[in-house]
Amino acid sequence: MRVEIVKINPERPESSLIRYAADQIRSGEVLGMPTDTFYGLAADPFNLRAVDRVYEIKSRSRHKPLSLLIEGVDQAEELTQPLPEEFHVLARRFWPGPLTIICKASSRLPLKVTANTGNVALRVPSAPIPLAVVQAAQIPITATSANLSGETECTTALAVRDQLEDRIAIIVDGGTSPRSVASTIVDLTDEDARWRVIREGAIPSHEISEFFARG
Repeated sequence: MRVEIVKINPERPESSLIRYAADQIRSGEVLGMPTDTFYGLAADPFNLRAVDRVYEIKSRSRHKPLSLLIEGVDQAEELTQPLPEEFHVLARRFWPGPLTIICKASSRLPLKVTANTGNVALRVPSAPIPLAVVQAAQIPITATSANLSGETECTTALAVRDQLEDRIAIIVDGGTSPRSVASTIVDLTDEDARWRVIREGAIPSHEISEFFARG
């Protein structure tokens, strides 16, 4: 299978190319695409066949949920159970940006996406390309990194092509990733703990601790 590389300007994404990428996702394709951290695998989370393909492309354990890119808090509320106040204060402070927030998923989100955990990990990207694609598609998109499980995350379209080879048909080339560090993940699903950092990434843990301490 020949891989199609779609070059999009990372600062001023061409609307026709953004629409093309969004249409491909809505039609069930899985795209390699830049995010504001590493390149990710973008698919429609409501299309179970596309979700299966994401797991197959990565050779990823079905017990690991997929994170989603969204356009804002309104979309988050459609995908989750009623959100705690901690969610809103984190979103106001750190979104758009490299903070992934784990919340309790609503029943409309397929269990395959949550890997039967009942939780969903959400992020509003600060990079123009993924945000524009989410807005054009009018659905959230999956954001798990575009690499084989256990291998190095990719920061360029060519690295995605070299690693995934014929597993993927379309890759959006938005240049080199602006960061080489994954997003920080905060879990809000434990009512007793209220919040906890489960992966330190682009936002240091102490910055989140200090933010809550000030609040």
